[in-house]
Amino acid sequence: QVQLVESGGDSVQAGGSLRLSCAASGSTYSNYCMGWFRQVPGKEREGVATIDSDGNTSYADSVKGRFTISRDNAKNTLYLQMNSLKPEDTAMYYCAADRGPRCRGWWTGYYRYWGQGTQVTVSS
Repeated sequence: QVQLVESGGDSVQAGGSLRLSCAASGSTYSNYCMGWFRQVPGKEREGVATIDSDGNTSYADSVKGRFTISRDNAKNTLYLQMNSLKPEDTAMYYCAADRGPRCRGWWTGYYRYWGQGTQVTVSS
């Protein structure tokens, strides 16, 4: 069992930066693939970035070059550094843990544990 709590969401202007954090507790956090997802009302939740237990990362095309996912296993914390934010990045952001160490893809069904979300709003 893994409990996830996101923080760091805020309202910023376009071009600004934010760093999201996801604190994990419970089972062995370092053994899990972790991901960041986002969702706007009326749309499906979409994958933003993933990082496996070895630190290998993947990004959605829409955020490549602007967002960076990282993890600190000693602190049981996942991060998402978001730079050059755009209004279309406005969403509720969720962190999630897959069921094993390797990341299998963007399908939300792969991810067993989810946080409650943190809101990011980017104004033009």
